[in-house]
Amino acid sequence: MMETRRFIALSRALLRGLLTGLFAAIPGFAYALTTSLSAPGASEDLQDRLRTASSALAAQDSGLDSVQEILAAAMADYRTLVQVLYDEGYFSPVVHIRVNGQEAATIPPLSPPSRVDSIAISVETGQPFVFGTARIAPLAPQTVLPDGFRSGAPATTGVLRDTTSAGVIAWNNAGHAKAEVGAQRIVANHDQSVLDADIQMLPGPKLQFGQLHVSQDSGVRPEAMQKIAAFPSGSTYDPAELQKVGSRLRRTGAFSSVSLQEAETPNPDGTLDFTATVVDQPLRRISFGAEIASTTGVDITAKWIHRNLFGAAERFQFEAAIRNIGGEEEIDGGISMRLDQPAALGGDNNLFYLAVLDRENNTHYDLTRFALGVGVRRVFSDHLFSELSLSGAFHRSDDAFGEDRDFRMIPIRLRTQWDRRDNSINTTRGYYLDTLFTPYIGFSGTKSGLALYADARGYLSLTPTSAIVLAARAQIGSVVGPSLSEISPEYLFFSGGTDTVRGQPYQSLGVPVNGGIAGGRSFLGLQTEIRGRVTEKISLVGFFDIGAVDSKQWVSDSSEYHSGAGLGVRYDLGALGPLRLDLAMPVEGTTGDGLQFYIGIGQAF
Repeated sequence: MMETRRFIALSRALLRGLLTGLFAAIPGFAYALTTSLSAPGASEDLQDRLRTASSALAAQDSGLDSVQEILAAAMADYRTLVQVLYDEGYFSPVVHIRVNGQEAATIPPLSPPSRVDSIAISVETGQPFVFGTARIAPLAPQTVLPDGFRSGAPATTGVLRDTTSAGVIAWNNAGHAKAEVGAQRIVANHDQSVLDADIQMLPGPKLQFGQLHVSQDSGVRPEAMQKIAAFPSGSTYDPAELQKVGSRLRRTGAFSSVSLQEAETPNPDGTLDFTATVVDQPLRRISFGAEIASTTGVDITAKWIHRNLFGAAERFQFEAAIRNIGGEEEIDGGISMRLDQPAALGGDNNLFYLAVLDRENNTHYDLTRFALGVGVRRVFSDHLFSELSLSGAFHRSDDAFGEDRDFRMIPIRLRTQWDRRDNSINTTRGYYLDTLFTPYIGFSGTKSGLALYADARGYLSLTPTSAIVLAARAQIGSVVGPSLSEISPEYLFFSGGTDTVRGQPYQSLGVPVNGGIAGGRSFLGLQTEIRGRVTEKISLVGFFDIGAVDSKQWVSDSSEYHSGAGLGVRYDLGALGPLRLDLAMPVEGTTGDGLQFYIGIGQAF
């Protein structure tokens, strides 16, 4: 009887061992690992942070399946979880991490368990600490310290980091490029739950900008790079001025990356040198675009860019367009060229040349345009620039006022753009303002005038994740001076279509003239959208647009107007922006023509 029992026990053991070996050999098989975290008294937010920070609790999701990997994750968690607790102001925590019921720190590394079945983490936070002594000195004038760094306030490592960072930044802004944190006396009184912090700042000497040494491994000539950078040698060190140097180099478009590295030690004369290291962009880029609308057909654009034409980061852009393919009007198109010379008139002032030859066959007019011009672009910041250009222009139009009407003029074009959007391709918050002020001098029978236009856009995210976004756009335009018949169609305004009022045919609203339709001297338009993200890639959009046109200088209550509304779908293409499909119907006005659809890349505005 005894031998029979021993045989049964031995057989069970052998069977268990065989099954264990078999399952371990099966690819992808893993024993169920149970995990838990207990932190009595901790807030839900703190518990979530602890769970998120733990590598051991996420072992299975992270693909850690060997005993050694899981034990290594558990050992790393001691430091990680304590740091999380310090960040929350708990400086007397007790953390236990038990693997198969045994404290992970006591498991011999040379004789680990054969497998890991459970990981249990328990945390005793202890009492939250407050600051006792809270001192940092010396401080630069006008230093703004975090409000939490004061006696009696909750003590956290985050406040300490912010405090030391504020101290260094303030000294940097005062011209002390080598400022750093010195001795730190951080003492935790566990009996009283008080943290004393006494921090010493080492401002170092006040320095001036020295010389900028530029990368030799670039297609842009070193002397051109120096001119573009406009490095402020001899002036007091200022991080904001250094940031401008980097921005000037980046916005040429010639470099894929720009880094500015300060010298380890200042020069004996109190100056500090810097080295600019750049990586060139590919010299050439070709891009294509397309847009489809129900009435205007397909528009195709192509753009060719050379980023360093003559070795001084000159940017040459050639653009061609073919429009109305399959649309109601005859096919038209045009070409344009622009050459930008960075820093031709100083670090923030570019000189540019432009040429345009274009033919537009629109519903209510045909227009041929030719222009040659020169201008200067002034960059005030990464968000604000202005352009002033002078050109000679020739227009020939067939419109409601007659055929072969010629306009000869010298436009003086002032454009200002202020862009505070978080993302210019797919905006979720911020605003954008583009204004155009164009006085023009007519000759050979053309009357002089003034054309005004403004485009303002605002975006508001209604959720922290920007899943729902409100977007609005307002456009206003006017031509002051000549009568309606004395103005080139280039400067007149129509409404209808994707850029003004969706749901109304393209350029369907204008001013009745001689049995036809001409553009108005004034325009006022409003486009509104609510954008809701359904999945990571797909969004739905509801929109309402309204536009008004008048033959007078300004739109009034008596002006003709129309409106449209509809729904749209967006599919995110990443860096290209969303693929857009809008379906719209007329709401008010007499220009409606049933369902309109629009397909393109990028948001409508």
